[in-house]
Amino acid sequence: MEQKIHQGRNVKRFREMLGIKQEALALDLGDDWSQKKISLLEQKETIEDPLLQKISEVLKIPVEAFQNFDEEQAVNIIASNFHDNATGVIVNNYNPIDKIIQLHEEKIALYERMLKEKDDMMTRLEELIKSK
Repeated sequence: MEQKIHQGRNVKRFREMLGIKQEALALDLGDDWSQKKISLLEQKETIEDPLLQKISEVLKIPVEAFQNFDEEQAVNIIASNFHDNATGVIVNNYNPIDKIIQLHEEKIALYERMLKEKDDMMTRLEELIKSK
């Protein structure tokens, strides 16, 4: 069974990672937008391409990020790591504080990799635009 990418959740995820509030995104998208409308948008599985393009421009994140990022797969990887680490806490008697710190470091590393991928994609897109 093919996993469907939830574009609205991806918009929310990247908006939150950038520290942008729904109200601010609404303001940047134009007069006919509101916090409530952004909230409804983030619940939509599929977002129309022209709107996704506009959100991409406002957040400065490639459209492909919203179309391709599989949040569930990332969550499953994190959950799997967390479960493995939690088991390690019990079985190996590690200091729980050290484990919590390690988990946060792993999450930070994941976000840093995602941001690097975004930067790489932006560089490729800029090069593509310059070549036209």
